[in-house]
Amino acid sequence: MPIAAGVNKVLTYKVESTYGTVPSAASAQALRRVTSDLSLTKDTYQSNEIRPDQQVADFRHGVRRVSGRINGELSPRTYQDFIAAALRRNFTAGVSAASLSLTMAGSGPTYTITRAAGSFITDGFKIGDVVRITAGSVNANNLNKNCLIVTLTATVATVLVLNGSTLTAEGPIASCTLAVTGRKTFVPASGHTDQSFSIEHWFPDVPTSEVHSGCKISRVAVALPPTGMVTIDMDVMGQNVTTSASQYFTSPTAATSTGCLASVNGVLRVGGATVGVLTGLSIDISNAQTGDPVVGSNVVPQMFPGRVVVSGQASAYFDNATLRDAFIAESEVELIGAFTTSNAANADFMTFVLPRIKLGGASKNDGESGIVQTIPFQALFNAAGGSGTTTEQTTIVIQDSAAV
Repeated sequence: MPIAAGVNKVLTYKVESTYGTVPSAASAQALRRVTSDLSLTKDTYQSNEIRPDQQVADFRHGVRRVSGRINGELSPRTYQDFIAAALRRNFTAGVSAASLSLTMAGSGPTYTITRAAGSFITDGFKIGDVVRITAGSVNANNLNKNCLIVTLTATVATVLVLNGSTLTAEGPIASCTLAVTGRKTFVPASGHTDQSFSIEHWFPDVPTSEVHSGCKISRVAVALPPTGMVTIDMDVMGQNVTTSASQYFTSPTAATSTGCLASVNGVLRVGGATVGVLTGLSIDISNAQTGDPVVGSNVVPQMFPGRVVVSGQASAYFDNATLRDAFIAESEVELIGAFTTSNAANADFMTFVLPRIKLGGASKNDGESGIVQTIPFQALFNAAGGSGTTTEQTTIVIQDSAAV
């Protein structure tokens, strides 16, 4: 008798057009994973009758639900649909500005990109965007290089090069294009999406298929250890499961092949300063989904979203009092993390921008090693952001260089 092997299991998914209705088999997407343990659960009821035989005579199954978690190593594009569902907004293309006359200046670690006319802010560029000069007769050292915007005015973008390399001072250079690389999503102030998925586990060894329908993302947790891969954990709540002896999503689009992100490749900034002593960072996006049973149905008819709550925790060597004092003063700071798949100047990347966070602690350990400060934080809605400003009007922005 064959036994299902985890390495042979196939994980695929597709966005549903109607909640709880499995979509057509075409155009599904295969998904990379570390683990996926989605399973059907049921409420159960035991009879409370007091009987002459003094025993339990009945036990019933009730409302069906799907629950579980998909764990992975975070890579560009791979989990974009689930991240977009958690933030309730699809990824959209970043802005770009063409036919610019640009001047590059500076000696590092920050550089300025100055335009002769027009406005970066009016064009829609934001602090925390990773941009590239994609066209123009600029020095080859300046072309197609990942540059993180750390401050912004109408005509000047101050940037950090993600891989720590240099920009060459030159200009003005005519006919340049500056573009936000890839796509961005964020929790919008209005026009929220409410996406659900059908997610299949195919066990070819048995063989059997389990298609979990009505699945919504109730939580996304990103962990950035000081060594090792960046990880993503997604809690899933769903409605029902359909089983079959044959695979349902028979010809899915192949899983992505982008590299995995590592915390050592990239830049982290808190409160406008680059942090070089971080020992850990986690970001938690809670997208609470709830649903209640109804009479006459053995499934929950709909899952209803709650608020999107973003929180996290950073730990860093205690090298100065800046973060401690921000906690004591209840000051608000911004957090920007940009992480790449390699140390190449044009490597794929993802960024996490939290324009307004408040620190919830600053405790320190002790012992015969470097003292580490643990800093929990709560992200808050940035009401001052939006069109015509240097930040987005949101709690969190995620940029993905490979998103489609």
